[in-house]
Amino acid sequence: MPAETSHNRSAANEGISFAEAFDLINPHLYTVEERIRAQAKAFDPAVEGYISYICGAGGKRLRPALALLAAGATGKITPAHVDLAVILELIHIATLVHDDIIDGAELRRDQPSANAKWGNSISVLLGDVLFAHALKLSTNFSNSDISRRIADAAAEVCSGEIIQTQRRFDLKLTTTDYYRIIEMKTAALFSAACELGAFISEASPTIISGLKAYGTKLGVAYQIYDDILDIAGSEEETGKTLGTDLQKGKFTLPILLLLQSGKDLGSIRDLLLKDDPSAITELASMVDRSGVLENSKRIARTKISEAVEHLGAIQENRYAGGLHAIPNHLSHLLDQL
Repeated sequence: MPAETSHNRSAANEGISFAEAFDLINPHLYTVEERIRAQAKAFDPAVEGYISYICGAGGKRLRPALALLAAGATGKITPAHVDLAVILELIHIATLVHDDIIDGAELRRDQPSANAKWGNSISVLLGDVLFAHALKLSTNFSNSDISRRIADAAAEVCSGEIIQTQRRFDLKLTTTDYYRIIEMKTAALFSAACELGAFISEASPTIISGLKAYGTKLGVAYQIYDDILDIAGSEEETGKTLGTDLQKGKFTLPILLLLQSGKDLGSIRDLLLKDDPSAITELASMVDRSGVLENSKRIARTKISEAVEHLGAIQENRYAGGLHAIPNHLSHLLDQL
């Protein structure tokens, strides 16, 4: 019988759909959801209602799903994996609260954002207290390396947001700068979910490293998709405020590629620095006409392929198939834009 290669294992793992991947972990995701909603009770009664609102809004729960799938792919899903999933999602929720303040977004998951509902002062403190609570929960792990890695990921996310805010309206921003920012602000939690899911399962260093790299590449691809969506998407379909990147001077991949094209460079720069809604409309039209959206999708698909390559060493099982299903689904979403 011929030896099984990593390519054969990878091919065998690809035959599961995105919905089937979530079906595999739904009982655990249900527990994660219940635990997230229950966190409000840990706060002072005067604060509980605010936390309940932001934690009860739902979401895609991609980071918990990645942690649980990585767990199942490398062993067995345990209560420690569920704890990890809860903590990472709480950190993500905290970053969304802060993001909406920075962007002035009024809609999040089809309902008013925290800042739209209560203003920036309360909302920034809500994000802060949720960060602190998540990091406090992480100290319950018996291995302090896990809580340290979670804290590192949280710091990485915040640092990425700081750099992005610092570089607003910066016409010298390069694609290299952009990739560094999104690796920090988005991919850090994807990477931590996959890496720690395997680490808790006591997988080999090679598997842990591979899943960490998978999470990083997937997170970068996901952020590129989200940045394309901000320009070309629909608020009715996404349930959140779009167009905020251009309004706030965040130059994402489509804009950077537009600048690199060298066509109408003076006009593009003038529009990027112009504080006028009509300028944003014109820029979106230029992006659409120029073909840079397709180039951005192509780059995202390359990152997806690179992510999948890092799954080659994982033994075949349904959970490993689920790890393949998520980038496959992201490719499908890119095709729909």
